[in-house]
Amino acid sequence: MNKEEEEEEEVMETGKIVIEKVRGKSTVTKSFSKYPLKFIIPRKVAQSCFFLGLVHALFISFFYPPNSRLNRLFLQGDAISCKLEIGDGCTAVLTTQSSTKVYKSLGSKCSEQYLEAEIGSDSMLVLIPDPVTCFSTARYFQKQVFRVRSDSNLVLVDWITSGRHESGEKWDFTLYKSTNNIFLEGEQPLFLDTVLLEQGSIVPLAERMQDYQVIAMVVLLGPMLRHIQGQVQEDVKRMMAEQLQGSPVRWDCQITSNTRDFAKKPSLIASCSAFGHKGGGIIVRIASLTTESVYQFLKHQLAGLEALLGVLPYS
Repeated sequence: MNKEEEEEEEVMETGKIVIEKVRGKSTVTKSFSKYPLKFIIPRKVAQSCFFLGLVHALFISFFYPPNSRLNRLFLQGDAISCKLEIGDGCTAVLTTQSSTKVYKSLGSKCSEQYLEAEIGSDSMLVLIPDPVTCFSTARYFQKQVFRVRSDSNLVLVDWITSGRHESGEKWDFTLYKSTNNIFLEGEQPLFLDTVLLEQGSIVPLAERMQDYQVIAMVVLLGPMLRHIQGQVQEDVKRMMAEQLQGSPVRWDCQITSNTRDFAKKPSLIASCSAFGHKGGGIIVRIASLTTESVYQFLKHQLAGLEALLGVLPYS
């Protein structure tokens, strides 16, 4: 990439963060953002012992737009593009201040979000946002690309709710598309995934979702996360076995509905499978009747990250 192309890429970006190891700590060495994106980088960082070293996890939050009382709000046609560079031996956690809300679309324009992250050797990126909530008729497209090395580590949570229940909106948006791609060194595809939810002319989206109000995906990749991967796989296997036998699971919530078959549905269902070289990564897919059930599931399954980050995700 020549200087002219680099300058063009810089103009297109609405945010960029570079994190490098400085005096043994993960430190932001470059940061910029422009409307409508803003980063919050707290001064205090979590510290915890890992193997024989001291891990300094850098926590970053972002919200949209800056004058929205910490709510991430997308208006029709809005687009943001963010790039992260995580240097060797660094740990970074990216969170949101609240759910990402996508407003109504009156035309064919989509609200768009792009994230590109490069994760260095022996580094870890933890991306644990709150869910996306699309308003009635909203159109939203999101693409996230992660470039990793053989010993990079990634925790990715990507999820969406059915909409504003208090306003009677359930799966009432027009389009939601979320793409997550992971490439190994040399642009080798490691994980390619797209979720597309679109209103159909024959069967409404709400009917196709069968009363489930939240869908989520969790990706755990890398050698630092092996112990968590094993625990998650066992938990999901046991949870589904208990549901097939008609036994409740511990993060179940009380279910009430006027729908005749609603009570027969598990409040949360999940599947888990491995991907990558020698099963170096796992993906968990979740469908739930309530947002709170997913929060509790994530908090429970990602509890092992507390030893690496110094705090409990989604606490």
